[in-house]
Amino acid sequence: MKTYELTYIITSEITSEEAEARAKELESAVSRIEGSILRQANPSAKTLSYPVEGRASGFFGVIEFQAEPEKIPELKTFIEKDEKIIRHIIVIKKPQKMRPERRTRTKPVSTEEPIFNEKKKLEENVDLAEKAEERPTVKAKSKEKVELKDIEHELDEILG
Repeated sequence: MKTYELTYIITSEITSEEAEARAKELESAVSRIEGSILRQANPSAKTLSYPVEGRASGFFGVIEFQAEPEKIPELKTFIEKDEKIIRHIIVIKKPQKMRPERRTRTKPVSTEEPIFNEKKKLEENVDLAEKAEERPTVKAKSKEKVELKDIEHELDEILG
């Protein structure tokens, strides 16, 4: 069995209920040719990009199904007899191939860095060392238990 996709346009001269009834007829036609429906979208009203048989709008529907290739001409004749279906196409849906991940080009990584980078790094390191000497150091206070009264007293002095 192959997987097919039937895309069709029903004339806009009928109501949406009648268009859904036509879609049900198409589904039953697929079942008659011993096909199994995989996915079906109810016909919805669409404005067409260009006039088809003098009509600017229609009901657009899609049915994805599996069937034997010998049975497809029988389905085509059923669709062509229906005057309300103004355009249709049946295509074979090929299974999507799993694509391998694309490799990206990367620059080769060298283990040795150029000499001018080493000089620049040395200068940066000297600058960082000088800045570190300029920073005031924070002396670690001994970890004593602080009483709540002391904290409140300090806050009163600061906010005072």
